[in-house]
Amino acid sequence: MVAKMAKAFEVTVDFLIEGRENAAFDKEIIECINDIQKMDPDTRSILFNVIDTYIQNFKTKQAFR
Repeated sequence: MVAKMAKAFEVTVDFLIEGRENAAFDKEIIECINDIQKMDPDTRSILFNVIDTYIQNFKTKQAFR
């Protein structure tokens, strides 16, 4: 399962295991990731586009604070 998560996030397994800030996912996030992996590729693509839009918006707001 960790290998699949690393692949989904395009990071190494070591990166996830070392306990860095980006690797500290809570249980709810892990469950969401597992559910996303079960979706068809088109649905995953749409979902990731929506997520990317929200992340970009968040980062932009943070930059102007």
